[in-house]
Amino acid sequence: MLAAILWGGAAHATGANSRNDARLEPLFQQLKNAKDPAVAKLLEAQIWHIWTWTDIEDVNLLMRMGIGAMEREDYEAALLHFGEMVRIAPDFAEGWNKRATVYYLQGNYTASVIDIERVLEIEPKHFGALAGLGLIYLQLDRKKPALRAFQKALEIHPNMPNARDAVKDLQRAVEGERT
Repeated sequence: MLAAILWGGAAHATGANSRNDARLEPLFQQLKNAKDPAVAKLLEAQIWHIWTWTDIEDVNLLMRMGIGAMEREDYEAALLHFGEMVRIAPDFAEGWNKRATVYYLQGNYTASVIDIERVLEIEPKHFGALAGLGLIYLQLDRKKPALRAFQKALEIHPNMPNARDAVKDLQRAVEGERT
């Protein structure tokens, strides 16, 4: 469940590459400056909406099918759908992100990190992928890289409560390792 919260849910962007979507930068700026967590949550939902869908109907169909398979915990089917999605639309960051999420859920952290790196090449402000990277490093007991990943996510989205809590815990743990 935590992975779904951090990596994001579902919700229309133009084209398979939302990075150039003119709606994103003002939303990121508002998200960064939002003082009210409820406002931040609305802005986050708008960003996920832009990230998650394209005007390529085949990709949207694969997204729906992949999300459905994830919800049923049919990870093999989800990987097939998301794998086809990244083949059809290699510049669609959310296809890679969803596949990274499935790999994470399967415990295949190496494959998940590879896909997250691709997400961040396409969309450097993908706070969900950064938080997912933090989760992977936590699973691997790599506290310093986990801390950096969560901190980067918070630079973009300061109101991510799970990431904020993780940073507090990790800062204490990392400082404890130094003493």
